[in-house]
Amino acid sequence: MSPSVPLQEMIRAIRSARTQCEERGVIQRECAAIRAQFRQADNGGRSHNLAKLLYVHMLGYPAHFGQMECVRMIASPRYSEKRVGYLGAMMLLDEKQDASLLITNSIKNDLSHSNQYVQSLALCTLACMGSAEMCRDLAPEIDRLLRASNSYIKKKAALCAVHIVRKVHDLGELFVPAARSLLAEKNHGVLHGAVVLIIELCERNPETLERFRKTVPDLVQIMKGLVLSGYSPEHDVRILRLLRILGRNNEGASDAMNDLLAQVATNTDSTKTVGNAVLYETVLTVLDIKSESGLRVLAVNILGRFLLNNDRNIRYIAMTSLQKIVGTDHNAVQRHRGTIVDCLKDQDASVKRRALELSLALVSASNIRSMMKELLLFLSSCPAELKAHAASGIFNAAERYAPSQRWHIDTILHVLTTAGGDVRDETVPNLIQLITNASELHCYTVHKLYRALLTDISQQSLVQVACWCIGEYGDLLLRGECQETEAVQVTEDDVLDALETVLQSHMSSPATRGFALTATMKLSTRITDNVDRIRSIVSIYGSCIDVELQQRAVEYNALFKKYDHMRAAVLERMPVIEKNSSGHTNGETTGEAIKDIQPAKVKQGELLLPPQPANQGFLICIGRLAPTVPVYEKDGVTLTLSCEKQSDTGLTVTLTASNSTESDISSFTLQAAVPKSVQLHMKAPSGDSLPARGTAKVTQMVVLNNPNKVSLKMRVRISYTSQGSAFQDTVQIDSFPGLDAAGQ
Repeated sequence: MSPSVPLQEMIRAIRSARTQCEERGVIQRECAAIRAQFRQADNGGRSHNLAKLLYVHMLGYPAHFGQMECVRMIASPRYSEKRVGYLGAMMLLDEKQDASLLITNSIKNDLSHSNQYVQSLALCTLACMGSAEMCRDLAPEIDRLLRASNSYIKKKAALCAVHIVRKVHDLGELFVPAARSLLAEKNHGVLHGAVVLIIELCERNPETLERFRKTVPDLVQIMKGLVLSGYSPEHDVRILRLLRILGRNNEGASDAMNDLLAQVATNTDSTKTVGNAVLYETVLTVLDIKSESGLRVLAVNILGRFLLNNDRNIRYIAMTSLQKIVGTDHNAVQRHRGTIVDCLKDQDASVKRRALELSLALVSASNIRSMMKELLLFLSSCPAELKAHAASGIFNAAERYAPSQRWHIDTILHVLTTAGGDVRDETVPNLIQLITNASELHCYTVHKLYRALLTDISQQSLVQVACWCIGEYGDLLLRGECQETEAVQVTEDDVLDALETVLQSHMSSPATRGFALTATMKLSTRITDNVDRIRSIVSIYGSCIDVELQQRAVEYNALFKKYDHMRAAVLERMPVIEKNSSGHTNGETTGEAIKDIQPAKVKQGELLLPPQPANQGFLICIGRLAPTVPVYEKDGVTLTLSCEKQSDTGLTVTLTASNSTESDISSFTLQAAVPKSVQLHMKAPSGDSLPARGTAKVTQMVVLNNPNKVSLKMRVRISYTSQGSAFQDTVQIDSFPGLDAAGQ
């Protein structure tokens, strides 16, 4: 290929290459020819060669050797060469390149050029790749061009000023007077640039925001003119965004724009995408300012219409917006409950997730039965990645609004039957507490759980609760006198067969086997004819490969032999677990609600504690709490800490987070750092979301090993998302309650 081939010929040769190797050969030959011509002092094809080099750069090949040629061509008096030179600078240079500083003087000269198109090239380049130093040097020139008589130049100067404000915040004050005067322009391009510039200025400086609040009446008149003339909706969107910023937390500015917002919301055509963009911006403005209640209802109704749109993106943003306001405009959002629930059946995973979050937020005491029916139906068919979130939300809603204890128990059992493998760890002890407190439902519950155990033993959480209930209330099950369920005659052998099936199943986890073994042992005081069989089952697990299960079996064997006279007292029915004064929900650690038991019984009952993962216990009412102290409290988020010393050097720290604000918190994470000599292991948290008003909590267990016994300190980073905004903070913990300072 000849070095002098035109750009079109080079493109044709590259596209006709059959292999990548052949394409690289074409590129390398052409780049070598371009380098040779760049070195020539008098080269008439400079713009031609640079254009070819820019195409090579677009294909991803190195083109940095053309940077100095761009600088030379920008300084050329010919417009055709300036145009390609500025284009090359925007593509090949950035603020990190030293060569970019060489064009500052050329840009300054071209900003004063008599030709508006040369000025336009300089403005576009500065707005694209101007560094902070270049912006400081050229800002006065841009301010001068903002006051020029040429609308074409003022439009581009306004957008260039936006770039300068973003790069150097302190220069914003320089453009305030000119930006204010641009609002009187009749040219819509200039007006659009002025609005973008004012938005940037107001977001950067609160004082500037107060100054521009005086322009709200002018903006309202401009907006009315645009609405009546039917001009491009993109101007409507920008002005509405500016009105939203100016009206936020200001009653006077909000009152001035209420009528306009109602007019835009009523008259905008929603059959086209641009109309929906204007309506969505109107809704955001209405919800963000101090608007009238009727206008807020109108905004919610617009979002309700968006839910019926065939475009999934529009449905998604509608539910995202409704999620933010459901706490303040709950009744208005409730009117669209049916449409929101229908979105649970959408094929798009993102829409389905948003619909689930919004549906859970809409649950109230008046609609708990109907909403729970829909949510349980969704749980049975929802994707695996949503099951845990759906189950957690159903538990929280049932805890807050359950019409009766029986309904509450039935709902949780339904969830465990459907998604028992996806529930949080604290679900089992929480349900056990609920069953314990509902003394009139013990017979009904144990019969229902027994039938569920015979049907399916794959759901570990359900099996654990069933085993616990059979162990506690096995005598009620054998009596068969339950009035609230069908009479089923259950024998002692049937119950023991069911528990043996759980013990021998390969699907049972070690914790589940521990529940089953403890239940079997407890039945030894509730039945009369099969005590020898129970003794035989327990003795088998005295040589179990699982050390914890083996330990429990050995302890139970000791109760049969050496301490048989104490067996009835040790294995008696658990007392009622009382709630504390602040209540207790599915997100909280069960230990907070435990009532201290007499020391004598604690000693005996400790033998019965099977191996447990975090936040669980077979006999969950045994034990005394470690002291809990608050370590962080800001913006409604509270973090408390409790410690438990495991050994001379080992320590378990439990961090519990709660949310007292009116909006839900998502993506909640805790990160911890300790001195280098201390070993740290963070276990999985109980969840990543904090519902509003403290209805649930998140717990995080941290295991520390301090072999050198250095002074223990811990730094915790708290990260979460609330109302679409990300937050992050750090807290330093220097003291750990309940510990001997000398030991740590």
